[in-house]
Amino acid sequence: MSQQERAARTQSALIRSAAEQFERHGYEKASLNDISSGAGVSRGALHFHFDTKADVADAVENAAARALRDVVDSLPSGDTCALQNLTDLSHSLVKLLLWDVVVRAGFLLSCDAGQRGRADLCRNWQTYVHGLVARAVDEKSLAPGVAPEGVVNAVVTTTVGLVVLSRSEMRWLTDRPLTSFWRVLLPAVADPRIAAGLNPGGTGAPYELPWSTPDSARATAMDSADGSGNSASGYRT
Repeated sequence: MSQQERAARTQSALIRSAAEQFERHGYEKASLNDISSGAGVSRGALHFHFDTKADVADAVENAAARALRDVVDSLPSGDTCALQNLTDLSHSLVKLLLWDVVVRAGFLLSCDAGQRGRADLCRNWQTYVHGLVARAVDEKSLAPGVAPEGVVNAVVTTTVGLVVLSRSEMRWLTDRPLTSFWRVLLPAVADPRIAAGLNPGGTGAPYELPWSTPDSARATAMDSADGSGNSASGYRT
């Protein structure tokens, strides 16, 4: 393995370790010592890649932004109507959030106004949603009288809200809560001519918690709660 490859692996390990620490403890309480230890490297190796904790947080957000962009780019560009594309994209995002701690931490950092970095994931996500809703307007897929901005706001606040709720219960990032949301929203906003043909569960495969037993899921997910059952993540909501 070349020195460049080793450096890239070390940087990736540091970003993942940082994401785990930020998700578990919040930005303020996460320490560079714990981040370097979690990546299996020295504090000096960490500083070879990042000068400050803020630089590490920026790297987490940038990695999450790239993953989000990949999900958007993978959206089929066929004849599917914009509202179904939007439903499918939201499910792809939540599935990514369920499985990728870097993306979860990136969104949580973005939600924290005091620690928001250069890559504002919440703003990026809003832009993607806005683009699909604008396409739905062009297709005349929205019901008469439905305000496009209202649809954008409903989708963004719900999906980002699921990330925040997942800090204490990862089940919020399974397909059921989001499908329930779309079952309510789609009949209210879609033109009656197409509403019956829309799938609130998305056109992809269902997704569940990536753990084999409820006990192991709870042990992992609840690391972010203190003994009193209150969130100890340190993020502002």
